[in-house]
Amino acid sequence: MPSEDVFEDEFFASLYDILNPWSVSDEFYVEQAVASGGPVLDLGCGTGTLACSLAAKNLSVTGVDPAEAMLRIARSRVDGDKVSWIRSDGQSLRLAQRFKLIFMTGHAFQSLLTDGDAVALLRTAAHHLGAEGRFVFETRNPAAQAWLSWTPECSRRTVQSSSCGRVLCFYDAQAGPGTGIVTIGEHFHLLDEGVQRVGRNRIRFVDPEHLANLLAQAGLVAIDWYGGWDRKPFCLTSEEIIVVTRQANQTTSQI
Repeated sequence: MPSEDVFEDEFFASLYDILNPWSVSDEFYVEQAVASGGPVLDLGCGTGTLACSLAAKNLSVTGVDPAEAMLRIARSRVDGDKVSWIRSDGQSLRLAQRFKLIFMTGHAFQSLLTDGDAVALLRTAAHHLGAEGRFVFETRNPAAQAWLSWTPECSRRTVQSSSCGRVLCFYDAQAGPGTGIVTIGEHFHLLDEGVQRVGRNRIRFVDPEHLANLLAQAGLVAIDWYGGWDRKPFCLTSEEIIVVTRQANQTTSQI
């Protein structure tokens, strides 16, 4: 059956929040945002759950995403009218405003499949940081090989959708040798309608040394490297690489 883009399609966007409920990662970014005092820029804001949560706390929030299907959901949320929504990719975004905190959540950084796109996104973040501003994002540690669990057997689950009824979901994944790129098939069986949909997504894994080089090219440096949402320092066996960065002309620390 044909594959579809999982971010641009209305069907896949409608299931995003069900498959990605509020989690400890969201709490991590809320704490960062509240501590910053705003304004906040959410790059790759998706369906806007986090952006609207911050707006409800009276923070000034701008949410940016290239997928109109996602932004339609974001705009319709409670407190969605308090957020400035912009349809744009992160590489080309240029705003007059500067921000105390910029973040990119949901492993969205991994959707940047080339060094050129990654550096362009990082330069966007550097460009929009105000004095003492921070850019925070996460990417999965390739050493943990998360894709090995993205199989039909390990990922199968059934969720309830208000628009589609019962939906059986599972994934498959294939890693490209030597590229760091993993192609993910997202399978959805609408059990009450007898319909099947398949979405495709490609993401890239980069190690900490590669990531530090990309940051340097973009004029950013890391001041903290975490291996998990509990803020424990990154180590080789960490599942996550969570990076707190600032502009390179300010004091930094090493990996």
